Amino acid sequence: MAFMVKHVVGGQLKNLTGGLTEEKSEGDKSDAAAKGMTQEEFEEYQQQLEEEKQERDTNFAQKKAERATIRTHFRDKYRLPKNELDETQIQAARDDVELPTELAKMIAEDNQEEEQKQSVLGQLTNIQNVDMGHLKGKAQATLEDLKNSAEKCCVM
Repeated sequence: MAFMVKHVVGGQLKNLTGGLTEEKSEGDKSDAAAKGMTQEEFEEYQQQLEEEKQERDTNFAQKKAERATIRTHFRDKYRLPKNELDETQIQAARDDVELPTELAKMIAEDNQEEEQKQSVLGQLTNIQNVDMGHLKGKAQATLEDLKNSAEKCCVM
C-alpha cells in the first residue's frame, strides 16, 4: 500500500519540482538587472565589495600576527619550543608587529617582580614563618660580636 502511494504521489512531485527548475534556468537576467542596478553601478558595487574584503583580510592577518607575537613572547619567557606557524604569521603581516601596550606594561611589571623574587631578600620573604625583624636583629648582633672579638684580638 505504501509503495502504491509513493509511486503515485512521487511521480507528481517530480513533475512539479522539475517545472520550477526549468523556469529558473530560462531567465536570462544578469546579476545587475536582478539587483535593480545598471551594469556600471554593479561593477562599482563589486569593486567596493572586493576592496572591503581585502581590508578585512589585512586586518585579520595583522591580528593573527599580533597573537602570534604574544604566543612567541610567552614561549620565550617560559622556555617552550618555538612554533614555525607563528613565525610565518608574523612574517606574513609584513608590518612591524609589536606587543600591545597594555600587555607590554604587564610584562614589565612581571619582570620587576621576578627580579625582586630572585634577590636574596626576595627569597627570604618567600619562606614562610620568617620574622624579618628578628632575623635582622640577629644579623646585627652577630656583626657586633665579630667586631668586638676583632678588637680584643688587636689589643692582645
